[in-house]
Amino acid sequence: MSWGTELWDQFDNLEKHTQWGIDILEKYIKFVKERTEIELSYAKQLRNLSKKYQPKKNSKEEEEYKYTACKAFLSTLNEMNDYAGQHEVISENMTSQITVDLMRYVQELKQERKSNFHDGRKAQQHIETCWKQLESSKRRFERDCKEADRAQQYFEKMDADINVTKADVEKARQQAQLRHQMAEDSKAEYSSILQRFNQEQWEYYHTHIPNIFQKIQEMEERRIVRIGESMKTYAEVDRQVIPIIGKCLDGIVKAAESIDQKNDSQLVVEAYKSGFEPPGDIEFEDYTQPMKRTVSENSLSSAKEGKPELKFGGKSRGKLWPFIKKNKSPKQQKEPLSHRFNEFMTSKPKIHCFRSLKRGGATPEDFSNLPPEQRRKKLQQKVDELNKEIQKETDQRDAITKMKDVYLKNPQMGDPASLDHKLAEATQNIEKLRLETQKFEAWLAEVEGRLPARSDQARRQSGLYDGQTHQTVTNCAQDRESPDGSYTEEQSQESELKVLATDFDDEFDDEEPLPAIGTCKALYTFEGQNEGTISVVEGEMLSVIEEDKGDGWTRIRRNEDEEGYVPTSYVEVYLDKNAKGAKTYI
Repeated sequence: MSWGTELWDQFDNLEKHTQWGIDILEKYIKFVKERTEIELSYAKQLRNLSKKYQPKKNSKEEEEYKYTACKAFLSTLNEMNDYAGQHEVISENMTSQITVDLMRYVQELKQERKSNFHDGRKAQQHIETCWKQLESSKRRFERDCKEADRAQQYFEKMDADINVTKADVEKARQQAQLRHQMAEDSKAEYSSILQRFNQEQWEYYHTHIPNIFQKIQEMEERRIVRIGESMKTYAEVDRQVIPIIGKCLDGIVKAAESIDQKNDSQLVVEAYKSGFEPPGDIEFEDYTQPMKRTVSENSLSSAKEGKPELKFGGKSRGKLWPFIKKNKSPKQQKEPLSHRFNEFMTSKPKIHCFRSLKRGGATPEDFSNLPPEQRRKKLQQKVDELNKEIQKETDQRDAITKMKDVYLKNPQMGDPASLDHKLAEATQNIEKLRLETQKFEAWLAEVEGRLPARSDQARRQSGLYDGQTHQTVTNCAQDRESPDGSYTEEQSQESELKVLATDFDDEFDDEEPLPAIGTCKALYTFEGQNEGTISVVEGEMLSVIEEDKGDGWTRIRRNEDEEGYVPTSYVEVYLDKNAKGAKTYI
């Protein structure tokens, strides 16, 4: 099967068909190019999606990714990023292996097609020229024959006419002979041209055109093979990334399988554990016994009756509400202690953090606004970060020292004096970081020494309790925040009811002022602008009614009705160890 023999007369149709084949190839190139654009766009969208859900640096979201479920989600995002990369690989390989290659091939194909059809058109023009020459020779031969015939008839006519002179007859004879000779010459030329044309025509239809059409056929078949190979490459480019995409999907599955609900639950405990002990049992309140007022505020028992009565410990219930002014209104109707305790447990704190208020809501440097356990973790984290910074600065200083030694041994490499400034700066930074570390370590040691897990805290008792150990009401820790928002370790007074006296006083309705446990001298002037604080002047002597519980504030009183908190560092405290409410250490 050959186009040269089968399609010898279909030159124009072959020209249209080959052009259509090139159009098909260009259409396929355009298809692949659009596919690469889709892959790039898809990869970009996947990367943007992965980036959108990545945790922001130095934000609260980073802390959430300590949970295994969040870690698995982060791994999924990273795998999707790699997944997007494989689509970029598809786009790049299709562009380099298909699009670029086919575009170059199309240019070569167009050039080859142009050359083949140019040769075909040239051969066609040559045979047409030969045909025209043959037609011209044929017409000339025909014309010469007719003129020779007319000249012969004219000669015969002149020769038969007796009136014509001999000279005219001779002239007509010579003319007839001339025309006859011309006809013979035209005949010979026509015959020669005809033979040559037949030869050219045979070569045209049996040699030139078949050769040209064979080249066009081979060109077209190569185009078909090339587009088929490109389609295979198209599939292989996709197939090559399937194992990597499979690994990405396997990574997502592995991340999902790594989720540990027990570990996450333990992390929740570690993240939100306050460090306080749960509240103990509430003691029974017996209202059937006769209500009798105690002889004095300091009385612990009645001489008349030996029956135990419920009595508050050394400090008044006012400690639970340090920022609420005392109510001097007439006594209200009595209310059971359990009702007041429930109200106390569910009430909101009046104010959470004086330091935060003074600093515009910023977190205190010592994290005193956090519960003890959380504060310890934050301080430990800060100490670790500072130690890393110290190590980094130390390594940098060692590197500078080594470089300086090299400069000293080889002055041509540099000036040793130029490194003195950097060395001094690194040493200064290390010293600053060490001082900062010592400060946080001191706070950390203070917190660890006051955590409820420590035994010494359990041994700290008020003298009024006669060495008895009482449970701490921790559910109301927020209501008992110190002025800077930190939690105190003091045991709640309303949950430490003890049967000590024979009379039941009316302390539920009319609060008695807290007894002074010492005195203090103001070292500096303090303007108490927040609720619950009190202003003092330098050198002023005041009464101490509640010492610092580790939150940095001391409760003092001026006269009998003006009291509040001042920073402990602003006063010099002189405690009376024998005073009512003063703490003793066993």
